[in-house]
Amino acid sequence: MTLNRRLFGGALAAGAAGLAAASLSGCSPDSGGGSAATTTVGQQLRAGSGAHTTLGTIKHVDAGVLNIGYAEFGPATGRPVVLLHGWPYDAYSYADVGPLLADAGYRVLVPYLRGYGPTTFLSPQTVRNGQQSAIAKDIVDFMDALHIDKAILGGYDWGARTVDIIGALWPQRCRALVAVSGYIVTQQAVQQQPLTPSAELGWWYQYYFATERGRAGYARYRHDFNKLIWQRASPAWKFDDATYDRSAAAFDNPDHVDIVIHNYRWRLGLAQGEPQYDAYEQQLATGPAISVPTITVSSDFDGAAEDGKTYASKFTGKYVHRVLDGIGHNVPQEAPKPFAQAIIDADRL
Repeated sequence: MTLNRRLFGGALAAGAAGLAAASLSGCSPDSGGGSAATTTVGQQLRAGSGAHTTLGTIKHVDAGVLNIGYAEFGPATGRPVVLLHGWPYDAYSYADVGPLLADAGYRVLVPYLRGYGPTTFLSPQTVRNGQQSAIAKDIVDFMDALHIDKAILGGYDWGARTVDIIGALWPQRCRALVAVSGYIVTQQAVQQQPLTPSAELGWWYQYYFATERGRAGYARYRHDFNKLIWQRASPAWKFDDATYDRSAAAFDNPDHVDIVIHNYRWRLGLAQGEPQYDAYEQQLATGPAISVPTITVSSDFDGAAEDGKTYASKFTGKYVHRVLDGIGHNVPQEAPKPFAQAIIDADRL
C-alpha cells in the first residue's frame, strides 16, 4: 500500500490497543501496489478466483425485521457456515468459497445484509438503521429462522465486524470465527479521536457521506462510486466488468443508500441508533474480548496492522493469525482457497 496507508496503520497501532482500526475500518481504500515478489505471491493465492459466476437459486426467509435473501451451498446435513459480505460488495464475494466448502461437506449460507440485493424490510415503518449491532442481530435472527443453533462464522469488512460482534455478544452461537482485518468492532468514543492528516485522507468517503451532497452523490453515482472503491481497496485484483456488475446489482436495493449513509454517519456520531440496540452498544463500547476459537486474516489492505499484533490480545480463545501478501480487501473473492481453508482450519481449532 502507499505511504499514507502505512502511516494510518501506524497511528492506529499507537492508540487504544489498535481499536482505532476497529472504529474506522471497512473500508479504507488506497491506491498503490506491492513489489514484484508480493505480486507473484498474490497471483498464487488467487488460484480459483472467478471460477464460479452464479450463486444458484436465491432463497428467502423471514428473520427479525427482514426478509433475507441468501445463497446456500452444500448438503443440508452439513455443519453450518455463515459467511458475511461487506460494503460495497455482496454475496458474490463467496461465489468461489461456497462450492469449496460444500465439497468439504459444509452447509454454507451467504445472506445479503440489510440494504443489499434481495433482502428487504418487512415493514415500511422500520427505521433504515445501519448501526453495527442491528446488522449483527439480523444475522442472529437469520440463524434462528433457519433453526441453526451454532455455526462457523466468517466475514470481511462489515461482515468481519459482524462476526466479531456475534462472537463477543453471542459466543454460544459460534463454533468458530474467521475475521478479515481482525478485531474491528466500532467504539464511538475512539472514533472521535483525530488521526494524522495523511491517515484521515484514507477516510474521505466517510466525510463525504456525512454531507447531504455526499448522500445525493452516492445515490446518483453509486455504480461508479463503488467500482472506484473496489479498485482502490484491491489495486492488484484485475476484476472484469462482468464480475463487478454481478455485485453492483445488489446496490439497486431501495434501502441501500439509507443503510450505507446511516452506517457511516452513526460511526461518526452524526446519526442516532435505535434504543433497542443500546444495551448491545454499551457492551461493545467496552471493547469486549472474544473467547470463540478464531483465525484472523490480514492482507496488504491492512498496512502496518498486517501482523495482527495490535488486536491479538482481544482473542482469548484458541487463536491463529494469517497474512495474505499481495491480496486486497475483498479476501474471499480474491483468494477463495486460502479463505475456505481458514474456515476449515478454524473449525478444527
